Amino acid sequence: MGSRRKSREYALQLLFQSDFSETSGEDDLFWAGRSADEETQDFARILYRSYVDNQESVDGLIQRHSKHWRIERIATVDRNILRMAISEFLASTTPCAVVINEAIEIARKYSGEESTEFVNGVLDAVAVSLTERDS
Repeated sequence: MGSRRKSREYALQLLFQSDFSETSGEDDLFWAGRSADEETQDFARILYRSYVDNQESVDGLIQRHSKHWRIERIATVDRNILRMAISEFLASTTPCAVVINEAIEIARKYSGEESTEFVNGVLDAVAVSLTERDS
């Protein structure tokens, strides 16, 4: 598994953790015992910080593009996969298709098969809206 995939998984874990506690992605306790190199940690932190810095707009994008779902009703893992991926849309130059494919694979690993379709649909709609906004 590439270090970017591992970074995304760590970012997901940081976001999931922050849903339940006041612990931040800067917490050394999170990284204790994890065998992540500095590059992997740095990218995970970039994704985490991107969400923290853009929380309102990221959650707004999820709300707008997840038809008939209030954000607080979306499964915690799925919600944080969406947050992680949209944060990557905003914080990096990674092509949207790559970000979406990575998010789907992470959903397949940490959530369920139905989640992959949901994550794909929401992220595709968000990517289109961001592309239209930027053009």
